[in-house]
Amino acid sequence: MRTSVLGLFTLKETPAEAELASHRLMLRAGMIRSVAAGIYTWLPLGLRVLRRVEEAVREEMNRAGAVELLMPAIQPAELWQESNRWTKYGPELLRLTDRHHRLFCFGPTHEEVITDLARREIRSYRELPLTFYQIQTKFRDEIRPRFGVMRAREFVMKDAYSFHVSESSLQEGYDRMHDAYHRIFRRLGLEARAVAADSGAIGGRYSHEFHVLADAGEDQLALSDTGPYAANVELAEARPPEGLRAPARRPLEKIRVSPRSSRQSTSTGGEAQIRIELVKSPAGDFHAIALCAGHTLNPVKVAHVLGYAEPVSPTEWNERHPLDANSLGPLDLPCPLVADHAAAHLADFSAWANAPDELWQGVNWGRDCQEPPAHDLRVVTNGDPSPDGVGRLRLVRGIEVGHIFQLGTEYSERLHAYFQDESGGEKPLWMGCYGVGVSRIVAAAIEQHHDEWGISWPMPLAPFAVAIAPIGGKTSSRVWETACTLEAELESKGCQTLLDDRDLRPGSMFADLDLIGIPQRLVVSERGLAEDRVEWRDRKSRTTQLLTLQDACTTVLDRMRNFS
Repeated sequence: MRTSVLGLFTLKETPAEAELASHRLMLRAGMIRSVAAGIYTWLPLGLRVLRRVEEAVREEMNRAGAVELLMPAIQPAELWQESNRWTKYGPELLRLTDRHHRLFCFGPTHEEVITDLARREIRSYRELPLTFYQIQTKFRDEIRPRFGVMRAREFVMKDAYSFHVSESSLQEGYDRMHDAYHRIFRRLGLEARAVAADSGAIGGRYSHEFHVLADAGEDQLALSDTGPYAANVELAEARPPEGLRAPARRPLEKIRVSPRSSRQSTSTGGEAQIRIELVKSPAGDFHAIALCAGHTLNPVKVAHVLGYAEPVSPTEWNERHPLDANSLGPLDLPCPLVADHAAAHLADFSAWANAPDELWQGVNWGRDCQEPPAHDLRVVTNGDPSPDGVGRLRLVRGIEVGHIFQLGTEYSERLHAYFQDESGGEKPLWMGCYGVGVSRIVAAAIEQHHDEWGISWPMPLAPFAVAIAPIGGKTSSRVWETACTLEAELESKGCQTLLDDRDLRPGSMFADLDLIGIPQRLVVSERGLAEDRVEWRDRKSRTTQLLTLQDACTTVLDRMRNFS
């Protein structure tokens, strides 16, 4: 393809609204353009990369035994009301009304629609298992769409759904999808990890997220430094301290301190210390949580233990209690208290005395205040023991690009999707759900593969395998004819080639080709042709070689077929 046909709309300046490298580079490389907040047009160069992702996803879904279909983007409210998600999903659900005043939504996901299809079509255990998938546009009305296609309101997603007769059959299907996702990211040339995760708004009992590792990732992951353990920090288990708690040795003592202007350390002499966080139930009841100073409360874990985790503001607390909300301690608390395992293991610790200028020292559970129920309620930290006992945890950043769920019978029971088993009885379908953020993968790949000059695509994701740069092609017929010969030869061998026919100065041409990230470049010039050579250049390593035309073609094709 020629650049004059492609429409290569690169920018020299970095757009002011772009925060992440992927957003900046997708705009500068002419891959996307904004239409409205979180809504983008995919330009030809960007669409070629998007189609590369779709191709890999589609082939691996087919290989895993899934069958493609296409469901409507606009969904009737009745289905979402039937599943109890019409209000539960929240303001991200874009609700619409047609001319007959009937309610619809622009689908952010398709559990309801696929379950409705299953209850209408699946009758017998003999038809199971079945797995369907689609690649389609979704819409989630993000309150603050940002980072380009990384967190857009409109996006392209692959969602698959499986139906089974039993939990064991569901596990088999889940494992096949788990393997398929690993294959997708390997073949796209991305470093990705699967981590245990919370199921969130989709629901279900068991799930894994797939993350592309990158410093710009919104999610923090906990990985074992020597073992296989991997989890989102929301779910990563903090192991209880080993051994028995030390005996009480110090007397309880209240001391006066300078009033605090902010929530800072309570330490006055190096002793162990705790602090109190507050959460409230939907009914407005308060619950206190004791944490070691320096540890962070994990709302997901708290919600699993208490059933809620909404924080309490100092104003809300002070409307009902005279104690200073920022200086709470475990003594004389007017609400129930639970403790994180690490806090419950402390002895002779210090804590605030419910006033900004008073501090308890030598506090001990059971002696000075009631022994609290202990649970895992904190975010893990670097160096914590791995929950599986192998190695220690290290925290890294990741970009979520896939999520798979074991839904169980949650949706089939709500929507009455049943099948007839071998004995003739009616049983709810067991379901799995498997999503891949197709458009998000493009941005995640750029975050993992870019440098100071621009994008550096892995070969399987590149919009073209090679770019041909003719120097002075408009004035030298020999240069132009050689460039066209190389283009025809490579294209005939299945190598997608971009011939730059814009007649730019070499510096501008090379800068653009580096920016858009094509993995290989062939430079045709009079100087090189004087020795019957062209220059081959590798985008990632920036190494160059002078090769004959035949050797240049062979090198390009070998790199295309055996990318590194």
